[in-house]
Amino acid sequence: MKLSRTCISQLNISLFLCCLVGAGNTYAEDYRNTQKDQDTQVVSPQNWLDYVPSLIDSTPTIFPAESNQPIVPSTTETQDKTWADQKQNKMSLWVDKTANKIDSWFGTPDPNKPASATLRILLDNYYDEHNGYEIKPRIRGKIKLPTLEKKVSVVFGDDSLDNELDDNVAISNENPSNQTDKSFDRKRTRDDNSSIALRWSELSKKIPFDVDADLGIRSGDDIYARLKAQKDWTLKNDFYFHAEQIYRYGLDSKNYWRTNLELSHARPNEALLSNQFNLTISDKQIDDFSWDNRFFRQHQFFQGNRFNYGLYTGGYYNESDLRLNGWGPFISWRQPLWREWFYVQGDLNYFNDHREDRNHYFSTIVRLEALF
Repeated sequence: MKLSRTCISQLNISLFLCCLVGAGNTYAEDYRNTQKDQDTQVVSPQNWLDYVPSLIDSTPTIFPAESNQPIVPSTTETQDKTWADQKQNKMSLWVDKTANKIDSWFGTPDPNKPASATLRILLDNYYDEHNGYEIKPRIRGKIKLPTLEKKVSVVFGDDSLDNELDDNVAISNENPSNQTDKSFDRKRTRDDNSSIALRWSELSKKIPFDVDADLGIRSGDDIYARLKAQKDWTLKNDFYFHAEQIYRYGLDSKNYWRTNLELSHARPNEALLSNQFNLTISDKQIDDFSWDNRFFRQHQFFQGNRFNYGLYTGGYYNESDLRLNGWGPFISWRQPLWREWFYVQGDLNYFNDHREDRNHYFSTIVRLEALF
């Protein structure tokens, strides 16, 4: 892929984002400055969102009410009960101790503002009739260093997890295995989890969005710099819009762009309606750009639970060929299992794949995740 074509594509993305943001601001301003007509309602592109909540309310449901009631004991209650609980507690203490030790390298720590760390250990299991079974261990951690004047932290592990939305609806994998004859790709796993970087957060309060900057090394020897800008907008009728733009340049991986957009309708104690869209441009992929979109409904039946169902569409643009490559329904279930710090998630998909000449087929993904 030529750099000039990448830049042109990215300019189109930026213009698209600007249009969305501008439309959102104009829409909010029109709402503040226009008085409602009690006798006449005119349907127009500017107020079509007004009718979505009433449509949602009129849709019958067979699911129980939303709830935030816990179903597993808290970590404090279980930290000494079993061997696994003791190991989890010991690991959590070690992670925090390590964070404070690293923080002390840069000055005298403030006891009122101690360093903190988070660690996720994941085990993703994929299966479908065409690709067989694949297992992928993943790790992602973050250490906050309050001693430094700027908001600096150390991030390590699989950096592709940070390319997703924080509340990404589906388990995804930007780096599938290159070995079709093995269920576990040892080299790929090692390379994907070997990223480490310094991250500067909230670089400036003068710009209208949040910016993170990373400088580090990934995949063993790929020195890279990364910028991420994001912003949230609150619209009327309980709609929210979130946008992220990510750019990374690596000495080996070259240019990588990713745009994440999310439009959600969320009201207290009610199910969420959302649409998540992402667009990726990379010098390492075969297409000019690829995209994925998921439109879904999300329920929470107890604390930590997430039940999603919706429709996926995805495709690519390559050498003037714009293609809807796959589509289909999906469902997903996530919940804590036995303990507050241990989660299981299962995804069931029914997609097709035009590029591989595959009709709709089932695929399953199961994720086991431990939090420290």
